Amino acid sequence: MTSVGDSFAWPFQDPGWFGKMIIQGLIGIIPIVGWIAMVGWFLLILDNYRAGRRELPPAGFHLERGIGLFVVFLVYVIVFSLPGALLTGIGNRNDSAGLAVLGQLIGFALSLLLAFLAPAIILHTYRTGIAGGFDVNSVWQTASTHTSTTVIAGLLIYVARLIGGLGVILCCVGLLFTIPYSVAITAGIVAWYEREIAGGPAPLGPAAPTTT
Repeated sequence: MTSVGDSFAWPFQDPGWFGKMIIQGLIGIIPIVGWIAMVGWFLLILDNYRAGRRELPPAGFHLERGIGLFVVFLVYVIVFSLPGALLTGIGNRNDSAGLAVLGQLIGFALSLLLAFLAPAIILHTYRTGIAGGFDVNSVWQTASTHTSTTVIAGLLIYVARLIGGLGVILCCVGLLFTIPYSVAITAGIVAWYEREIAGGPAPLGPAAPTTT
């Protein structure tokens, strides 16, 4: 991967991209189990991209591979969402518009912070498992030491998430394609991020299991 722009093109360089994405999209419809499988598929794509292979892995229930990163991000999302949600709820119950607005502002600020940390969280979890994802000091050090690169990666991951939601326009059927595509884009962004913060090609060794 020579530039972060390759993240948007590489998924289509696999001759079987359409079938793989649609099948994984169908699996992703299943609550919880499908989401974990999608995360596992994402990590397998990241394996390929780090090794320079422009191919998507077969669709499937990659639960063992995905559970670690799924748990890590679920916890981060809950922790970062809770303060704003609590303040907004208290403000609404007490008819305090000011408190409700403050809660919304705090929620928005924390969502931006989580977007900034997302590339480092993914990378640390990928490399060293759940313990690495929850190593807040190391995650922050990685993100803040490479601020400009982290901002670019975080913004592009946010763009990928927006692309994932575009399938709603086609009566939600399009989500079967747009969500897997956004996942593949994100894998490319993380592969680029790892290479950039390392100052050279990303290491090609196997990732540590994300379930430990």
